[in-house]
Amino acid sequence: MKQKLFLGNIITMDDKRPFAKAAIVKNGVFSYIGSEEEARKLASGDAKVLDYGDSFIYPGFIEGHAHGCFAGYRAVGQANLAQAGLTTNYPKYREIIKDFIAKNPQRKIYMASGWIKNEEPITKTYLDEICPDKPLIMNTGDAHSCLLNTKALEWAGINAEYAKKQGYDLVYVDENGEPTGFICEGPAFKVMHDVPVTVEEAKTYILAWQDFAFANGLTATAFAGDDLRFPEAEAYYQLEEEGKLKLRTYANVIIPDNPNDPKGEIANVAAIRAKYANEYYNIIGAKVLLDGVVEAHTGWLLDDYKDQPGYHGVERFNNHDKMVELIVAADKEGLSVHAHSVGNGATHFMLDCIEDAEKITGDMDQRNILAHLQYVTDEDIRRMAATRSIAAVPPLWTAKMPGGYEMEVAYAGKEWADRAYPIKSFFDAGTNVVFHSDYPVSPLLDVKLSIYMAEKRALPKILMDGDTQRNIKEAITRKQSLQAITINVARQFHQEHRIGSIEFGKLANMTVYDCDFLHDDAEKIVQANLVATIVDGEEVYKA
Repeated sequence: MKQKLFLGNIITMDDKRPFAKAAIVKNGVFSYIGSEEEARKLASGDAKVLDYGDSFIYPGFIEGHAHGCFAGYRAVGQANLAQAGLTTNYPKYREIIKDFIAKNPQRKIYMASGWIKNEEPITKTYLDEICPDKPLIMNTGDAHSCLLNTKALEWAGINAEYAKKQGYDLVYVDENGEPTGFICEGPAFKVMHDVPVTVEEAKTYILAWQDFAFANGLTATAFAGDDLRFPEAEAYYQLEEEGKLKLRTYANVIIPDNPNDPKGEIANVAAIRAKYANEYYNIIGAKVLLDGVVEAHTGWLLDDYKDQPGYHGVERFNNHDKMVELIVAADKEGLSVHAHSVGNGATHFMLDCIEDAEKITGDMDQRNILAHLQYVTDEDIRRMAATRSIAAVPPLWTAKMPGGYEMEVAYAGKEWADRAYPIKSFFDAGTNVVFHSDYPVSPLLDVKLSIYMAEKRALPKILMDGDTQRNIKEAITRKQSLQAITINVARQFHQEHRIGSIEFGKLANMTVYDCDFLHDDAEKIVQANLVATIVDGEEVYKA
């Protein structure tokens, strides 16, 4: 295969050679990194030259926790009908949904996404008025709750008996014990799981996500597992066989809450890996959900919610012995466990389990992941490092978001709201820290904004005027931010020998921007432009 010569300002994320001006790529891997003069001597006469001039070439950026199929689903699938931006404006959403239904009368089930629940009481009647004859599901922006119309409740088998069995904090009921239509956590995930999707539809969603990821500078991504309502493993496999899959995906298969047979669940994950894993789609772990989200009163807190004394949230997977068994079984299969952990109670529980599992396995390099980490005690920050757990943190959530911050204060208290989303403390403790967007559950996927907010802990003025800064002591350096979107994520995947830095013998994945993320003014970073995304030495996106 013909050589390629890449020229530009190369930031390698390799401490032995942090900067270079040229790289030679052969057969999709780096064969030389160094000076332009030397590279031109070494390159073959027919080498293709890709000169990016004054732009900056980084190792291919990597996403630590996202939901690829779901992203494509929202972009081109049923759920695009109400994906008009996050808002609490209920009349606006109803008009969007009503218009979509009128234009798509052939659908058997309607879905809407992006809704944010406010304090206004809302029930199935809200949706029955515009869709009385077919199931209609309106999913919240955080994907942990949804509102169903009467037909959707019937379709899903959600009745008074089901509500009593699941619990009224998960299935809301009226004064007669009948479901109101609002459900969250496990019941909501089951409803989404049961919406029928074909392999061909899933392939369409994956390709839409791949295009979007490349257009945002990503060359690889974690697949956080919530999307098992899709036949995604088969879809990924077919796309790779067809030569259409280029975005490397490292998947975590979702595990039910407190399963009867943890070992059997892991055996199932291993079987799926054996059948479908390949170069561009690989299964590296199991996904568990410990709790929900604070804004829905389902985050698992150590203390009671301030506005609900005696209640500390939803404990989803909360059986210590079963979690230890799951972690031990995963370790035997060379898998990690990737945990959704928002509240300090959830994180404390998970670290207890990891500690006990490590006593059994003796493996201090399983690289279990805790994602989101909204509230974490100082003790557990230290334990994250001690257990060599990976902290997947969301810099895009760190600012005081108007409305959201006040909600945190009301629900969890000002002390926790003010110290939310630690990042620097994890670095200081020696934890492997990775960035994540949680896209599209969270509506933003923006690498340059992540770098800005990790440093400023606030929204840039061009997006929102006013004081949005929070917990500035948790700000980190630019180099740490770049580590958290390159080599650290590669370590999360056990792939640091192949991706994550620009080094001899590694895959030639690169992201090119017209901005120096290490040294340019922070306000310039926010407005940086992506020039190209390169996978295996091939431009998969060019501005």
